[in-house]
Amino acid sequence: MLGASLNKVFDYFKSRWQSSWNYSLWGLLIFPVSPLLGAVTIGFVSLITLLKQYRKISRRPLNWGFALLSVLLIVTAGFAQDKTTAFVGLLNLLPFFLVFAAHSTLIQTFAQLRQMAWVLVIASMPVIIIGLGQLFLGWSLKFEILWIVFAWTIRPGGNPPGRIASLFMHANTFAAYLAIVFILGLGLWLENYQQLRVKNKQSFPPHFSLPFLFLTVAVIANFIALIFTNSRNGWAIAIFACLAYALYQGWRILVGGVAAIVASVLLAAFSPSPVAQFFRQYVPAFFWARLNDDMYPDRPVALMRKTQWEFAWSLAEEHPWTGWGLRSFSGLYKAQMQIPLGHPHNLFLMLSAETGFPSTFLFCGLLAWILIIGIQLLQKSKYINTQDRLIFFSYLLAFVAWVLFNTVDVTLFELRLNALSWLILAAICGVVHRFKEVGSRKSEVGSTVL
Repeated sequence: MLGASLNKVFDYFKSRWQSSWNYSLWGLLIFPVSPLLGAVTIGFVSLITLLKQYRKISRRPLNWGFALLSVLLIVTAGFAQDKTTAFVGLLNLLPFFLVFAAHSTLIQTFAQLRQMAWVLVIASMPVIIIGLGQLFLGWSLKFEILWIVFAWTIRPGGNPPGRIASLFMHANTFAAYLAIVFILGLGLWLENYQQLRVKNKQSFPPHFSLPFLFLTVAVIANFIALIFTNSRNGWAIAIFACLAYALYQGWRILVGGVAAIVASVLLAAFSPSPVAQFFRQYVPAFFWARLNDDMYPDRPVALMRKTQWEFAWSLAEEHPWTGWGLRSFSGLYKAQMQIPLGHPHNLFLMLSAETGFPSTFLFCGLLAWILIIGIQLLQKSKYINTQDRLIFFSYLLAFVAWVLFNTVDVTLFELRLNALSWLILAAICGVVHRFKEVGSRKSEVGSTVL
């Protein structure tokens, strides 16, 4: 009875929140094709929510942590060598802390998690189609409406050439986007698959719903596009997600099959020559040559991640307290290596170099806090049904995937990816907070009765 009453509470939307949440969903839907309109919509919703729910937002300890982090980041910008650039760099962080604070109040139910996941999957289909046309049909376009409201640039053959990028600036950023959508889409697919399996046990002949068929096509399309981004990071995260879902579902045979495939690819790429030659008879060079860099044998040392990470660490050691200032890495690296590079391909090393260790440790601590409270809810709550557990697990998995991707790349400078990552964090925290509030109310009612 208690579980049923909690589910009713969680599925209930107050009218003043429903309209704001719908606007956020519309913003997410148009985000891939118009980052400006998507950002303005989500920003407007965040501002309205902050004004309406300021007291609730200001009472949450996690938001105090982000407020303290904001102060530290502003202080580090004041100590930067190029203060103007550093203060501009704050725009990649501080506004998104507000988006997180607002949407962690706005998002409260598992139904909202599903709605958000569905919108992201639907919105991904046009950019996947454009990307496949770019890569295989030579599509190209440079189109602008009202300055940057709708600004589409499609480079024939991809960017870099041979790697699908669609409407994104680079194949790696497109891979990060696809990885998140793939994880959430796969979670929805598994949920619908379980529902259909139960229905088909009770009826004959078996039938498939249109949502399930759409999700099947969407998940396959996302996976295919992810392969053609030629992103090793994207491949690894997709495999990690499949293994995580298989373990979560208890599908041991699938775990063994995926592990065998991964082992074969790794042996073809990195094992001694006789062993590698055997596996290369069966594993396409598209995979193993990309993994061991045989596909790009003449890459300059300065473009190697190891070189970038060592340089970023040396910068952090020189200015451990305040760093060199946000957005400073690119200029410092170019002066040292004579090669332009936007970031060191590791978010946490970049923050250490640019903002110092205290800010970076606080940032990592806040992320760890979110992950821990999410895992605790998934493990300890007795009132979450199986389907709700699965969609919540999908968001936790997307969060972990984002962290893993940012250990070998940086998604901070892509507006769509940056906003999406903070909305995923907000979704996790919003559901956790709502469960805590309802649980505390139930406890108070029970103690009063006693």
